[in-house]
Amino acid sequence: MPILNKDMTLCISLAARPSNIGTRFHNYLYDSLGLNFIYKAFAPVDLAQAVAGIRGLGIRGAAVSMPYKEDVIALVDVMDASASAIDSVNTIVNTDAVLTAYNTDYLAIARLLDEYKVDPAGTVLLRGSGGMAKAVAAAMHDAGFANVTIVARNEERGRALAALYGFAWLAEPGDVPADVLVNVTPLGMAGADESVQSFDGALIAAAQVVFDVVALPSETPLITAARTAGKHVITGAEVIAIQAEEQFVLYTGVRPSPELVKEASAFSRS
Repeated sequence: MPILNKDMTLCISLAARPSNIGTRFHNYLYDSLGLNFIYKAFAPVDLAQAVAGIRGLGIRGAAVSMPYKEDVIALVDVMDASASAIDSVNTIVNTDAVLTAYNTDYLAIARLLDEYKVDPAGTVLLRGSGGMAKAVAAAMHDAGFANVTIVARNEERGRALAALYGFAWLAEPGDVPADVLVNVTPLGMAGADESVQSFDGALIAAAQVVFDVVALPSETPLITAARTAGKHVITGAEVIAIQAEEQFVLYTGVRPSPELVKEASAFSRS
């Protein structure tokens, strides 16, 4: 990496539980491409002040993670269509003190559903109702998935998300099997819930595809159980690599090669 200097462009992430994944991913690409940028992760104690700091300090961009993806909407100036369509933000870009919000999670989910050829005719249990769940639900709806059940303990949020796309809602997964299981909650994430498996063994056994958007660790209890059961799996590590690539492009205007993205992704998890 270049020596810190007054002309260096700063990009950041805002997360309740920050990790080094994005930091290592972006800084690896900056270094490889010779860009005078640096990336740093933060856990804000005051979200409004943190976003004000992006504007006031001339920070070029910010990744936004749980649980701030909806809360930042009131703090930005412009909502790109990718964010306004689902009322969820995962990226802020600062251009001359104008903060524009984007959502690159949607693109990542849509690409993975296509690459893994997940059958839109299948039944789906989608656990979660937050900002990332909105991105997953929207991507599935736009890919032709119709038989989807949103699983969320928060009935108001769960029903609202389900109604938005004509999906069903349940408070708990229960014992109704589905072809595709998707976890979009912190269950299995490093921290207090890291040992919690978001779907039980019976549901995993009945499923064909198991998708966990939790990125740290990539081998969550759900993914580990699904691999053991011989299921097709899609991991949060794959999601975060694609969405981070799109963020990198928004920040720098440079599109890294697929090979370099793979290298950065591997480095971010090493």
